[in-house]
Order: sequence, then C-alpha cells, then structure tokens
Amino acid sequence: MEKQTKKRSAISLTRGKWVKAVLGIALLFMGLQVQAQPEPIPVHDPVMIRQNGVYYLFCTGMGISMWSSPDMMNWKKEKPVFEQAPEWAVQTIPGFKGHIWAPDISFYQGKYHLFYSVSAFGKNTSCIGLATNTTLNPADPAYRWEDHGKVIQSVPGRDLWNAIDPNLIVDEAGTPWLTFGSFWHGMKLVKLQPDLKAVAEPQEWYTIASRPRDFKTADTLAGEGAIEAPFLFKKGKYYYLFTSIDYCCRGPKSTYKMIVGRAEKLTGPYLDREGVSLREGGGTLVLQGDSNWHGVGHNAVCSFDGTDYLVYHGYQASDNGKSKLQIRTLSWNAEGWPEVGTEPAPKVKPEKAGKAAGKTKGSK
Repeated sequence: MEKQTKKRSAISLTRGKWVKAVLGIALLFMGLQVQAQPEPIPVHDPVMIRQNGVYYLFCTGMGISMWSSPDMMNWKKEKPVFEQAPEWAVQTIPGFKGHIWAPDISFYQGKYHLFYSVSAFGKNTSCIGLATNTTLNPADPAYRWEDHGKVIQSVPGRDLWNAIDPNLIVDEAGTPWLTFGSFWHGMKLVKLQPDLKAVAEPQEWYTIASRPRDFKTADTLAGEGAIEAPFLFKKGKYYYLFTSIDYCCRGPKSTYKMIVGRAEKLTGPYLDREGVSLREGGGTLVLQGDSNWHGVGHNAVCSFDGTDYLVYHGYQASDNGKSKLQIRTLSWNAEGWPEVGTEPAPKVKPEKAGKAAGKTKGSK
C-alpha cells in the first residue's frame, strides 16, 4: 500500500511538472504574440518606404509626421520633416500654420523625393510642394531636407480641381507623372519635368477618376462626389489606380472605403471589374469598414522581398474612432485583381529586412 501511495505521488508530481511546463510555454507564446501585435500607432494618410533594412512612414501632421521601424510592427516616432512651416506655404495659403497633409515618398534619381499638400480645409485653396533628402536616417550626418517649394497650385474660381493628395509614378519610358486630387472634378494626372519641380511643357493633363454629383449631395459639400487620395501601382501589364471614396475624418461616423480600377496605359481609361470607367463613378471595392474599424482608406501600396502590402489608416472602433495605422498583405487573384489579407501583415525579421530592398516606390 505504501509503495502504491509513493508511486501515485510520483506520478502526480510528474504530471504537475508537465502541466506547469505546458502552461509556462503557453504563457511564453502568448507573451510573444502580444509583443508581435502591438497597439497600432496614430497616423493619418500613411505612405511607407524602406532604406537599409529600416521602414519609414510619412503621414499627415505638423511639419509632416515621420516614424521608423525595423519590422513594420514596432514604430518609433521621429522628428517632423519640417521644424517650421515652409515660408512659401504660409504666404500662399491663408491661415496655414504648418499642418501638412498626405505626403508621398519615392526614391528617384539618387534622392528621396517627398511630395506634400498644404491647403485650407474644404476649399481648393491648395498647393503641392516638394522636399528632397539623400537619406532617411535621422542619425546620418547627411540627413537634411531641402524644400523646393510649390510644384502645383489650385485656385478657387479658376480651377475645378484640388491640388492635394499627391502620388508620384514613373512610366515604362522613365517619364515622371503626378496624380493627385480630392472631390471637385476628381483625380488628375499630369506629366512632370525630369527634376519633378514643375509641370512639364507642353502640359499634359488627364482626369482619371471622378464621382458625379447627384441630387442627394448637399450643395454645401465641396466639389463633386466624395473621392480622393489616388495611388498608382504597376503590376504585370496593368497600372492599378487605388482611390478612397465617401467620408474620412469623422471618427465613428467615418464611411471611408477603398476602390480600384486598372488600365494598360498610365493615362487610362481606368476600368473596374464590371468594365465601368472610374471617370464615370466606377470602382471595384477593395476594403471597407467593419465592426472594428468604422472606415478605412487613403492607402499606399508597396512591395518588399516579393510581397505586396496595402498601407492605410482606419478609424478604430475600440478607441472612439481615432485614426490608426493598418498594414495588410495584398495578393492578386487569377483575373489580376487585388485581394486584401484578413490578418495584419506578418512581422518582418530585421535581419532579413536588411538584405533586400522594396521594389516599389523606389525603396533601396
């Protein structure tokens, strides 16, 4: 009897150690999972690029907000691009105090080119500016943003378009183009000079997307239907035009969503899956809000190590509709249309990130 009791005690002890070991592993795994999914950072209108294994985000904010990360998950807030509002913008835009919108970053001809928007909210009193840098690493002695001032301006009463939300793309011939726009008569595309500092001559302008007004649209709402934030991405034989429709910046009442169309020529026409032109209100849905995110939009698309990513902001339901960063993998179906992954983008190992560069948006 005594031997049986000792044997049972030994078995119980072994089982107890095994249970503790399993619990310990589970808790460790849970801890790793928590570390792998940090709380999303507060951003608006994000765009991402990579240099030497470090990912950099630029987004709307005072002086243009900037973040850095080794893995697209854990982000460090860097100093703004501009310590003070550009003087040309203060003189051009009444009431402008340094809150700069919707930057766009590209590596072009050996430098990083950062387009940005300055505007009076709800009006097409707007300009697109340009700044350049030889590096994105703030610790590099060569780090210095050089502002080149105004590239494009829209004027109320003269222009039925709005010079905000810029996005640079270089066509197959090496010619630079800028797409931009918000509300009014839709998304514009214009050819730039080789140095990107001005519109090329003779000028070439195209309307590549718009949403016609209807009688339900209040006269007090700016321009035409709610469409903005164009982003062009080349994949295979197509140029894909992503844009955001409906309303941002309203917290829990935001209705933001993303649509897409494609064209074999950069200048269009861009058609959705049903063959409807984005100039005529067409657009295939890419992503919309749900119970966790009231609205999602103002996206960028980038490619690193053979994987495409959709970068955008969403209005988080669990945090009173505050705008937060979201990154999802982007795949392409058999018909060549983009499909968004259901989970956040996987954590990238820093050591891997340092070996290869993103191919899109000129990352190096």
